[in-house]
Amino acid sequence: MRPLPDSVKKLIESKTYANVATLMPDGSPQVTQTWVDHDGDIVLINTFEGSQKHRNALRNPKIALDVVDPANAYNVAVIRGHVSEVTFEGAEEHIDRMANKYLGQDKYQMRQPGVRRVLIRIEPTHVTAPYEQSSRWNRERK
Repeated sequence: MRPLPDSVKKLIESKTYANVATLMPDGSPQVTQTWVDHDGDIVLINTFEGSQKHRNALRNPKIALDVVDPANAYNVAVIRGHVSEVTFEGAEEHIDRMANKYLGQDKYQMRQPGVRRVLIRIEPTHVTAPYEQSSRWNRERK
């Protein structure tokens, strides 16, 4: 597992979205934009039971995502890794935290009766920090 640099954690902690790529049964990629979070060096994605990314994550643990600052498209982090856990434990509480972060609401208001939330934990194996914060960016600007 690769640690998440502080610049990547800071980007995830802001009100940014992730484009998450999983693999379909035939091997083709499937991409979904979603809210993103982290727990230390573990990336967290919250979805609903039975969603395409949930089914794909259960079948094939390979996963990739980018996290883009909506105010500056050059401020992007890219993470490749594998799904270390897919769990219902803590998923309901987590979606409430994400609703607070993204919507300013104490509770996630779009819950559907009988639909359970799922937390996908991702261990990074490759991390590219935001370009503007890399040494390459700073050398090219001089």
